[in-house]
Amino acid sequence: MSTNPRAEEKITFGKRVKRALMRQIRARVKDAVFFVVLPAVYRKAAKKPVVPGKVLFLENKESWITESFQVMWARLSEMPGLTLEFVSLRETRVRLRHYYRNCIAFVKNAATAQYVFLNDASNAVSCLPLRPETKVVQLWHGCGAFKKWGMSTADLIFGGTRDETLRHPFYKNLSLVTVSSPEVVWAYEEAMVLQNESRIVRPTGVSRTDVFFDKGYLSSSCKKIQQIAPTGYDKKILVYAPTFRGRVAKAEGPSALDLTRMKNSLGDSYVLLIKHHPFVRERPDIPADCAGFAFDVSDEIGINELICGADMVISDYSSLVFEYSLFERPMIFFAYDRDEYADWRGFYYDYDELAPGPICSTTDEVIKAVCAADACFDPSQVRAFRDKFMCACDGHATDRIIELVFSGEGGSEVAE
Repeated sequence: MSTNPRAEEKITFGKRVKRALMRQIRARVKDAVFFVVLPAVYRKAAKKPVVPGKVLFLENKESWITESFQVMWARLSEMPGLTLEFVSLRETRVRLRHYYRNCIAFVKNAATAQYVFLNDASNAVSCLPLRPETKVVQLWHGCGAFKKWGMSTADLIFGGTRDETLRHPFYKNLSLVTVSSPEVVWAYEEAMVLQNESRIVRPTGVSRTDVFFDKGYLSSSCKKIQQIAPTGYDKKILVYAPTFRGRVAKAEGPSALDLTRMKNSLGDSYVLLIKHHPFVRERPDIPADCAGFAFDVSDEIGINELICGADMVISDYSSLVFEYSLFERPMIFFAYDRDEYADWRGFYYDYDELAPGPICSTTDEVIKAVCAADACFDPSQVRAFRDKFMCACDGHATDRIIELVFSGEGGSEVAE
């Protein structure tokens, strides 16, 4: 069948024009929402007095209380005089129109809140003419400083331009940002454009890590792993937890690890539990011949629970390696696309110097590294990594954060 090149070119050109027009429309709507609508809604709702002890936990995407919030939520639930509410914007989970409606509802609610807890970037909070009675605490969702984010990615492929990043900021109105050690304060200040803000980023430790010092939590996590991977009852648990590739809205899970080769070499001693990043919707399939060896547990268990029972972790550029260092167990870095990823997003530290374990670029290298660690593992490199990046995470981070946030007169001041 013959085709008409000119007709095809005309159709392609038309699609490009339509996409460009839609981008402009979405950009103008976004400007209207964050520059005009949300601030106006907030000002009107803020005419009512702040409700003493009203606490909001704002989740951007998921509809449940995620691990970043769970410890703090549980602790504050026990404190008298506080009323807790969980709010989800459902960003990228619902249509854009619905998301904006969620933002408006949140802003009305936040206008009378005394405390707002975040675990991620929030332009919905940053655009508000925040009243001084309200304190915003950024718990964040990870530890350490690995791959770049926020302003640190400005003008890289992953990020927008510096001007675009500043046009709709994500990290304004913050009273406190909690991080895992003094070493990484500079990275968060850079990413959040807080270099000129005095002592907002504080090495209190990260609330979510307190569970790793709870024997009951460790025990229940190991039992849960046995339930979802019963063939691993008498084998070691090998966890593969890579970060996503591409942009957040179309995140992809890597598929470069040859699971069949892994099974043929390690299947007698290990089971492999795969945990993809929550942003990844369509995950790589597990080959049929790997049944009983490899399990995709992305929907069945949280990453905190999973690493509690992991004998060894394979990752790449994910911040979970910081949390896992608390266990002083072997880590392997499958960084087959390290150069490409560095150009795409970049790292805060030199990758070769940062990684507290062997760096591999092929499945065979990963297998050799697993066998070598199984035979003789020296934890000194992991300990040094932990001491540098996780020294404030000792099981009492939530205590320190609560003291900072609620210790002022009437519980409304962030202490120094």
